[in-house]
Amino acid sequence: MIKQVEDILRDVRVCLDQNEADNALISNGDEETLMLDDIIRSKILESVDSVHLAAPYWMLEQGHNLRATIHWEPMECGYTLLPDDFLRLVVFEMSDWERPVHEAISTLSPEYKLQRSRIKALRGTAQRPVCAIGAKPFGKVLEFYSCKTTNATVSRAVYIPIAEIDANDGVDISEQCYAAVVYTVAAATLTTMGETQQAAALVEQANNLLQIAKQ
Repeated sequence: MIKQVEDILRDVRVCLDQNEADNALISNGDEETLMLDDIIRSKILESVDSVHLAAPYWMLEQGHNLRATIHWEPMECGYTLLPDDFLRLVVFEMSDWERPVHEAISTLSPEYKLQRSRIKALRGTAQRPVCAIGAKPFGKVLEFYSCKTTNATVSRAVYIPIAEIDANDGVDISEQCYAAVVYTVAAATLTTMGETQQAAALVEQANNLLQIAKQ
């Protein structure tokens, strides 16, 4: 869902109970002032990324397909190069897997050590596949473990990109995450204004929305 920055500003002001943004000027410590909208705008992208990382996978939108070119490695595992704007995996599935993967592990995870085992049975399998976010000299990659044969192809590969403001002043936000984004932006704005107690309350509201969704 593409949400216009103007609409985000409005919704955050409502959340802050600030209908008159012109009256809200904050000193930045360098003898300059920032309009409330400028502070809000500066918090949008980091807040969108924060919420997208914390949300359960099913709240995330499915529109960003990963152009996965498979590079095979021994024991029917492999990897695909990730785009520069990769933030989070939504789903990855090979054609001979019995179920998809929604959460990729880190190379620092104890489970990752098993994926490098010489014993294939200890690795992810077609019945219980595993994906990991790794790094190669040429960039970040999604590693997968493993397939029955190297004839397998990619069935689904979807990711969430790092948030950005596009040429039309819009931001791509998963629709079901939008309320949590508004609370998170509002909290970050209040923190900048020195209202830490109120900010904490809004952070809790945002977290509650995501925690309820995970149940």
